[in-house]
Amino acid sequence: MHHSEHSRLACRANLVRAVPTSLPPFDFDLLRTFVAVADNCSFTRAAERVGRTQSTVSLQIKRLEDNLGRRVFERAGRDLQLTPDGEILLTYARQMLHLADEARSRILEPDVGGSVRLGTPEDFGTVYLADVLARFARSHPRVALEVNCNFSFNLLEGFSKGEYDLILVKREPQGPTGGVSVWQDVLVWVAGPKLVLGSDEPVPLVLAPAPDVYRKRALAAMESVKRPWRIAYTSPSLEGLQAAVRAGLGVTVLSKGMVPHGLVLLGADHGLPGMPPAEIALYRAPGALSRAAELLAEHIVHSLESAKGAGLASTQLS
Repeated sequence: MHHSEHSRLACRANLVRAVPTSLPPFDFDLLRTFVAVADNCSFTRAAERVGRTQSTVSLQIKRLEDNLGRRVFERAGRDLQLTPDGEILLTYARQMLHLADEARSRILEPDVGGSVRLGTPEDFGTVYLADVLARFARSHPRVALEVNCNFSFNLLEGFSKGEYDLILVKREPQGPTGGVSVWQDVLVWVAGPKLVLGSDEPVPLVLAPAPDVYRKRALAAMESVKRPWRIAYTSPSLEGLQAAVRAGLGVTVLSKGMVPHGLVLLGADHGLPGMPPAEIALYRAPGALSRAAELLAEHIVHSLESAKGAGLASTQLS
């Protein structure tokens, strides 16, 4: 054999031997369960999210840890914390699951058509949802999206009349029934730069009409600290509320990641109490949804879970 040929074959043999024979087995089913447990900090709540029993979820996490040879969760009584290895895995797991879902849609169902009627709160739809919907439209160019932005109570009313296939609404945090929670809504007090709050005067509030969740939170927070208040301006339009706040008519409540430029955050320094978070939930119309609607629902849930886990709650999705 010629020397150069012998060297080439030897080099090839060394390359073959250098390739690991046992790579970490990333089972996507296990990764989905792992992400659900990490997001919910609970085996029980994760089991409800993925539609399995708690014992099955526990076994899946054990399989994942056995396959990796690493612990991904520290269990101390009822507390469940990610290990350093678990934190690393969570970042990659979200990316892998998102890419897998996108690839599946592009390859297996590129020709899905029809229309989907989606309702969403205006601020959430413009700040967080625009890029999510754009990615879906690129993957499914034959699906026509009919998106309506409105307050949650109006969306729920239309939903009850069959006007939507899917809606995203703001609500009080609750269990897994009646919609899937997809976003934690951190609430803040917001005012225009012209407003001056007097410590001995009722706080002027700029709010949507009842039964808006933000209105309920604002009034409950004021009552909790016995701070006097008055309704200075009411509007069923988000644009109208923000215009009133910019003009200095009063204080309103907004999601922290959706405060528009030119408005300022207020808090304890101004005598205003903190508020617990609300949540954004996805509701599916009863009965059998079209394939296009099911795909959009899955895309929204996975995209927002990835964004939430990546810490993008105060920035626009990229």
